[in-house]
Formats: sequence, C-alpha cells, structure tokens
Amino acid sequence: MFIGENPIHIESNADISELILMPGDPLRAKYIAENFLENAKLVTNIRNMSGYTGTYKGVKVTVMAHGMGMPSASIYVFELIHFFHAKKIIRIGTCGAVSESAKVGDVILTKSIYSESNFAYTYNDYVGNVVEASETLNKTIINTSRELDIPVHYGMTTTMDVYGPYIDYERVLNRIPSSYEILGEEMEAYGVCHIANTMGIEATTLMTVADSKFSNTVLTPEERQTKLNNMIKLGLESIIK
Repeated sequence: MFIGENPIHIESNADISELILMPGDPLRAKYIAENFLENAKLVTNIRNMSGYTGTYKGVKVTVMAHGMGMPSASIYVFELIHFFHAKKIIRIGTCGAVSESAKVGDVILTKSIYSESNFAYTYNDYVGNVVEASETLNKTIINTSRELDIPVHYGMTTTMDVYGPYIDYERVLNRIPSSYEILGEEMEAYGVCHIANTMGIEATTLMTVADSKFSNTVLTPEERQTKLNNMIKLGLESIIK
C-alpha cells in the first residue's frame, strides 16, 4: 500500500476542522460557507474541489466538496480522516425518492445503505451489501431535527454506481431484497460510510429529495445549489454537538 506523507487531492497545509460537512457540489460548499459560516476561508481548491473552513456558532467547521460517485467521494473522505484526523462527517446531498412517503424537498436521514457495488470489496475485501451509518451521529441528528422542527424520514437508502434517472432503475430496485424498505437512491453514501466505519469515525448522510419516481417535480440545478437550507442547517446544528 502506498499512501505517502501528504494528501494528493487536498492542500497539505489546509486548515481543516475535525467536524466536516460534505456536499457533492463545490458550488454548494461555497454557498454554505458564504451564507452559514463566519470568517469562512477557502482552504483547498485542488481540481476545483473546494473546501472552506470557518465557524458556526463559535465552533470550527469545514465544508468540503466530494464530487459525484463513490470513487470521487472516497478520495476526499479517506484523506480527511487519514491526514486531517476528521472525527465526524455528514454528507449532505440530494437523492431520488423511491418511496411514496418521501416528497420532493423532504429530508432523508440514512440509517443504513444497500448497494450492489464492489466498492467495499475492492477497498478492503468487505463482501456485504449493507453498511450502517453512525447510530450515535444519527441520534444527534434526529434529536436536533425535533428541536428545529425539521421533519426527517429515517431509514435505508441505496447507493448506485450510475445516475438513477438515466437508467431503468426499477430493474435494480427489484433486485433488492423485499424486506428492505428503501427511501431514496443516490451515488455516494455507501462508500462514505464504509470508509468512515473502517477508519473508526462517525459518518452519516442527509439528503434532500431532488426528484421522485412518483412525481414530475424536479429541483433545478440552481435549486440544488441554494434551496437546501433546512438540510444544511440541520447538518450544521448537529455536527457541532
């Protein structure tokens, strides 16, 4: 195994907090830094994958983008843990709802993640199709959601290696055991949580429903950047506890 002494995809001298929110989109990271953090500074921007560090209610927090898909997200999660000693990571992203109970604009909190991917097997020979998000971190988020009166759907989600709307994903969903009640599908949570579990830190995923197989409503690209404030606030309030 070759890791090296310094990260390759994050500035080696970056001022990174142990508490990290991770959107996929670098522009969403910028939006969060400018609208929610105090004294936020761009601390890394290799390959235009932006990371900002500032304070939220006096607590140091980093918002670091991770790109799309498990291969991209895993690079940043690994480097944040290995080189910068991250302790808590909340991925904040968007998903497609595959349960009628979750409407466009609703927030989903991942309890566990099902995936057909070989990602975890390639990473460290893990052969399971299910990984768990941090129960401790999830309890904090659920309690915080009640305090803030921000409803969340809590349950299993699925991570795919392809963008769901561009395939017949019913074919994939029909292969998932019927005992698993899937709320939403996205492309990163399985990898993010597996690496965090393997490296002994807390991680989970919050998602805003951007589209649904039960609705023709879809969040626009602009809304995906800027209209996710409930999820962002919930993530920030939870990560500092």
